[in-house]
Amino acid sequence: MKTKKWKIIAIVLAGVFFGLAGYVAYASRAASYLSDEPSTCVNCHIMAPYYASWSHSSHSRDATCNDCHVPHDNALDKWFYKGKDGLRHAAIFTMRGEPQVIRATNASSAVIMANCVRCHEQLNTEFVKTGGVTAQMLKSGEGKACWDCHRNVPHGNVSSLSSAPAALVPCPNSNVPEWLKKQSELHSKTNKQN
Repeated sequence: MKTKKWKIIAIVLAGVFFGLAGYVAYASRAASYLSDEPSTCVNCHIMAPYYASWSHSSHSRDATCNDCHVPHDNALDKWFYKGKDGLRHAAIFTMRGEPQVIRATNASSAVIMANCVRCHEQLNTEFVKTGGVTAQMLKSGEGKACWDCHRNVPHGNVSSLSSAPAALVPCPNSNVPEWLKKQSELHSKTNKQN
């Protein structure tokens, strides 16, 4: 009898766990993060000024967010970094810990720098003759980061989350089902009448 009871409890708990996990994946648009689509970044509203400034830059013609912000040395490193960084962003956003001015972490700065060098290798070696400064060289003071001179590339002058309040960005569709929206509207109308 105990075994049957524990099986039922285990099945119910597993159902609750997988149901909640499925809902979280759906509500957070988890599948969209598997793509390289830049509009995915505005799933979090705090990224709107960064998306808007990127979309008006010269980089928007040839580079997506992942081209700059994710490693490209191998697929495993790319997906591990993307997952780790995404979980970090999700935790910060969920806990409402996002700063007013978003800055790249040291790890992110190293990735961005490596991607600047990777994409602009010909320019750096043949024309400007600066060579490729790496993140390790930056740490030891043997060079400057690309953004030390190119401060407004590609995000312009985004000084805070509220720096582009009227930015037109592709807002994600609502996850709220239509029946619940109608119920909410009906409830709002009833409250206004009372």
